[in-house]
Amino acid sequence: MPAASLLPLFGSAAGPGALGGPAGGGAGGGGRKAAGPGAFRLTEKFVLLLVFSAFITLCFGAIFFLPDSSKLLSGVFFHSAALQPPPPPPGGQPRAPPQPGGGPVPAAAAGGAGSLERIRADHERALREAKETLQKLPEEIRRDIRQDKEKLLQDARGRKEAGAPGLPQRLFRQPVGAVGQEPADPAVRQRRDKIKEMMKHAWDNYKRYAWGLNELKPISKQGHSSNLFGNIQGATIVDALDTLYIMEMKEEFKEAKEWVEKNLDFNVNAEISVFEVNIRFVGGLLSAYYLSGEEVFRKKAVELGEKLLPAFNTPTGIPWALLNIKSGIGRNWPWASGGSSILAEFGTLHLEFVHLSHLSGNPVFAEKVMNIRKVLNRLDKPEGLYPNYLNPSSGQWGQHHVSIGGLGDSFYEYLLKAWLMSDKTDEEGKKMYYEAVQAIETHLIRKSSGGLTYIAEWKGGLLEHKMGHLTCFAGGMFGLGADGAPNDKTGHHIELGAEIARTCHESYDRTSMKLGPEAFRFDGGVEAIATRQNEKYYILRPEVIETYMYMWRLTHDPKYRQWGWEAVEALEKHCRVDGGYSGIRDVYNNHESHDDVQQSFFLSETLKYLYLLFSEDDLLPFEHWVFNTEAHPLPVLHKDDGNTEENQK
Repeated sequence: MPAASLLPLFGSAAGPGALGGPAGGGAGGGGRKAAGPGAFRLTEKFVLLLVFSAFITLCFGAIFFLPDSSKLLSGVFFHSAALQPPPPPPGGQPRAPPQPGGGPVPAAAAGGAGSLERIRADHERALREAKETLQKLPEEIRRDIRQDKEKLLQDARGRKEAGAPGLPQRLFRQPVGAVGQEPADPAVRQRRDKIKEMMKHAWDNYKRYAWGLNELKPISKQGHSSNLFGNIQGATIVDALDTLYIMEMKEEFKEAKEWVEKNLDFNVNAEISVFEVNIRFVGGLLSAYYLSGEEVFRKKAVELGEKLLPAFNTPTGIPWALLNIKSGIGRNWPWASGGSSILAEFGTLHLEFVHLSHLSGNPVFAEKVMNIRKVLNRLDKPEGLYPNYLNPSSGQWGQHHVSIGGLGDSFYEYLLKAWLMSDKTDEEGKKMYYEAVQAIETHLIRKSSGGLTYIAEWKGGLLEHKMGHLTCFAGGMFGLGADGAPNDKTGHHIELGAEIARTCHESYDRTSMKLGPEAFRFDGGVEAIATRQNEKYYILRPEVIETYMYMWRLTHDPKYRQWGWEAVEALEKHCRVDGGYSGIRDVYNNHESHDDVQQSFFLSETLKYLYLLFSEDDLLPFEHWVFNTEAHPLPVLHKDDGNTEENQK
C-alpha cells in the first residue's frame, strides 16, 4: 500500500507540520525540519510495521505448524480442561467441574505447560534425527527404510496372530472320512501296515538327516534343496502332513506341526516356482487344516497365498511361472516358447485358490483363477485342444504343442475336480473338461498294434507316439469323471480309464526292475518301452499308482490291488536304502544306480495312494474329498456348507 496510507495505523507521532514546513536550512537541512525525540519519520514507521508483522506471523506459525499445535492452541490459549473434562480419578468418582467465571484451573495450566515441554522435546528430537539422516550415505538410508517397513509388517502379523481382525472366525467341524476303519481282510490289513512302515522309514530318515530342509539325499544322508522353492524350507514336512494324519502317525504329525508353527517362514528374498509352491505348500497346509482343525495351518496357507498374488500382475492376469516373493517381481521360464506361461502351471491353481477364498473370506483368490478361465474361453483352440504355452502379455498361444503329460496334465485334472469340488455346481468347469476330453479322444488317443491304448503328444498337427509317466494319471481322471460324462458315456470313460491303467502297468512290467520309466514309446517296433537313455529313469513318481487307486475305488477289480503290491515289492527291492528311498537312473538295468534323492512327493503322493489302495472306501471318500495334483485332500464345498461363525448364528 502507499506509504501515506500506513500513517493512520500509528497516528501522528510528531504533531502537525512534522512532515511539512518550509524547506529552510539549518543544521539538519535536507528539506525537512529535524524530528523531535518523540517523533518518527515515515520510513521508520514502515520498518516498525514490518517488524511487528513478522513477529505476529512467527507467533501464529509456531502455534499452527509446530508438533501438537492443536493441543498447544487448546491447552494454552483456550484451557482445554474447560472443554474436555479430564478422566476420573481412581475410585470411579468424577472430578469436580471447572470453576465458573473463568477462574484459574490449575490442571489446565499444568496441561498447557506439559504440552509446551512436549512440543519442545519433539522439535529437538526431530532436528537431531534430521541431522543424523543427512549425515548418512544413500545406501544406509534405503536400508533403514527397508528395516522400518519390515518391522511394520512384522508388527502387523503379530497383531493378526494375537487375534486382531484378519481371518474370519471359523467353527471347525470334524471332517467326514479323515480316519477310516481297519480293512476287514487280514491280508489287506497286513499290506497296508507294510505301507505305513515304509512311510515311517522315509520320515524317520528325513528327520534324522535332513530335518527342516526341503528333501533328503538318502545315500549321502544329508539334506537336498531344489531351487523350485527358493529359500523356503521344509517341503517334505508340509507335503507329508496329511499322509501322517491319515496313517494315524500322531507323534510324527505333532512334531511336524510344531516345526511349521515355529520355523516355516515365507519372508525370504528368493525366486520360487508358483506352481510347485502352490501344490506342495499351499495344498499341504490347506489339507492339514481341513483334517486337523489346527489354526496355524490356515494362517500359514493364507499368508503364503497372499505372497503369491503378485504373480498375477500381468497384462492378461495369466500368472508368471516364477516369482520373487519379497519383491513381487515375476518372470517366465526362458525356455518356454518366447516367454510364455505354461498351461499345467497356471491351470493348476484353481482348487487351492478357491479354498483360500473360502477360508480367508477374501474373494481375490477365486477371482484371480476365474479370470484365467475368461482368458482361455476367449481364445480359439486348435482342433479343440489347449496348447501348452500362453503368452501372459499378448494373451495368445505360443507353440502349438499339446500334451496330457508334462506341461499340460493337471490343467485337465483341475477342470474336472473344480466341478466336483463345487458340489457339481461349476458348470463352466464341467463343460470345459468334457469338451477337452472329446478333443483328446479324437486327436490324441491311439491304440498300438499290440492292443495298448495310449495318449500321444500333438505338435503342430503331427503326433509324437510317446507317453510320459506323468500322463498315466489320466486313467484315474477318466474314471473319476465317468459319472458325469455326457450322452450316456459313463461306461466308455470307465473303460478308457481301465485301458490307460493297463498300458501304464505294461510300462512297469516290461522293465527289469518292474518300475516304470519317465517316458515310453510306441514306434519303431516297440510298445510301452523307453528307447532313449534320458527317458529310462524313475524318480519315485506316483501317477501309475494314483490310477490304480482310483480304478480300485470305482470298480473294486482286484487286479488293481495286485498291481499296486507289485509296485510296493519293486520299491522295497530297488529303491529302499538305509537312509530312506531313492530314485533309479535306469529301470532297464539289472544293477541299481540310485539318483540319491527322496522326493517330497514320494511321501505326499506315492505312499498315500498306496495306503488308500489298501484301505476301505470310507477313508477320504470321493463324495466328500478331491485330491489336488500333489494328492492333498481338499473337501467338497457342499452347497449347504456354512461353517464360518457368521453362518453358524
